[in-house]
Amino acid sequence: MPLIIQFLVQMSFSFMGTIGYALCVNIPRKALIGCGMCGMFGWLVYWLMWHFLLAGKVSSSLIAALVIGLMSYIFAKYKKMPVTLFNIPALVPLVPGATAYEAVRAMVSGEFVNGVRLFLMTVMIIGAIAMGYMIAQVIIDIAKSFKK
Repeated sequence: MPLIIQFLVQMSFSFMGTIGYALCVNIPRKALIGCGMCGMFGWLVYWLMWHFLLAGKVSSSLIAALVIGLMSYIFAKYKKMPVTLFNIPALVPLVPGATAYEAVRAMVSGEFVNGVRLFLMTVMIIGAIAMGYMIAQVIIDIAKSFKK
C-alpha cells in the first residue's frame, strides 16, 4: 500500500475512532471536532515515530500523550471548555488493548514467558501514556507561572 494511502487511513480512522468514543461518553457536540483532532494528531505522532523514526512503542506513546496533553489544553482554551473533554477521548487510540489481549491469550495458552513479556509491555505503555500527559500538565503549569 502506498505511504500516502497508509497515512490517510491512519489519519481518518484515528479521527473517527476518537469521535466515536467521545460520542459514547456524551462529549458536547461543539467539542467533537477538537477531540477528533487531538486524537488524530496524537495517533499520527505515535504512528510516525514507531514506523519511521524506529522508536519503541513506549517512547512513541510517551511523546504522543505529551502532544495530546498540550493540544487538549489549546483546544480547551480556544473553546472555553474543560481540558478533560478533549484529552480523555484523545488518549483512547493509544490504549494498548491488543497487547493486553495478546498477554492474556498467551497466559491462557500456557506461554507464560511470552505472556509476562506482553503484560509488562502493556504496563510500560500505560505508564508512558500517564507520564506523557503528566509532563504536558507540568509544561502548561510552568508556562502559566512564567506568564504571571
